[in-house]
Amino acid sequence: MSLSAHLEDVGFPLVERQLEHPTVVGIAKGELPEAVFRSWLEQDYLFLLDYVRVFSRLAWQAPAAHLGDLVDLAHATYHEELSLHRSLAGEFGADLDGAVKGAPCQAYTTFLLDSAASYSDGLAALYPCMWGYSTLGSILARNLPQEPRYRRWVETYSDPGFAALTRRCAQMLDESDADPARAETLFLEGMRHELAFWNVPD
Repeated sequence: MSLSAHLEDVGFPLVERQLEHPTVVGIAKGELPEAVFRSWLEQDYLFLLDYVRVFSRLAWQAPAAHLGDLVDLAHATYHEELSLHRSLAGEFGADLDGAVKGAPCQAYTTFLLDSAASYSDGLAALYPCMWGYSTLGSILARNLPQEPRYRRWVETYSDPGFAALTRRCAQMLDESDADPARAETLFLEGMRHELAFWNVPD
């Protein structure tokens, strides 16, 4: 079994816990209060700005075979994923420019940026976000919410293009010199941050 496949196996119970979280349940049903999603959207926007920095920091360290992919991931995050957030911000009245990181966002981005000081550590730490959202998207897409804004959010993360980016992240992790035990520790810490991130600050 590849390293990424092993991590997905040990991480799936934390995906199941996310599926039970009230914020995720509200999105799935299309019934999440707008104020909650607006707050989450602002936090995720700030998170993704640092996620781009993580990809960029790893690109600086990357072997030639991975360099283009990390640049592509940074570009896709900045120009595609953040474009969704900017579009939804107008519909939900989110203040992306005035948003301030809450504790879950600050803890998660600090963890990712610190982990990215090491190439293999950074790949293991960031994989929960890519794989977790791709997995959540594919599960939620089985019964899409009728509310169009939440439906668009689910469709973004269930898109085959996003799944392909996730698979490439898995491949880069498998091709790195990551120590399996350390990679699992970082991956599970990232998964715990993923779960905590749904606790939207007031």
